[in-house]
Amino acid sequence: MYLVVMAWLYVVVLMAVAEATSTTGSVLGALITLVLYGLLPLSIVVYILGTPGRRRKIHAREMQERAAAAQAMTAPSSVAPTSAEPDAGGHAPGAAAHGAVPPMREET
Repeated sequence: MYLVVMAWLYVVVLMAVAEATSTTGSVLGALITLVLYGLLPLSIVVYILGTPGRRRKIHAREMQERAAAAQAMTAPSSVAPTSAEPDAGGHAPGAAAHGAVPPMREET
């Protein structure tokens, strides 16, 4: 892919040089030729053609992160494990101790 890009830039640079050195040409015309025939179209083409490579890199990075997370989950820890459940006891959740929480009453 990069060989085609370099060849196209070579042709565009030669076109710009021919525009700049021509008796009817100008340096401004050469710069416009360089930008509109060379840099702008090539930047779009390189971006589009590079999309599969960027997707592969993102996918590989995500798979590496998933593997690291899976390994961290399965690795034994030297620290005492904490409960994943907020209420892992055998009691009903939300049960108050005797008289610790007063009942709410409607205001009349």
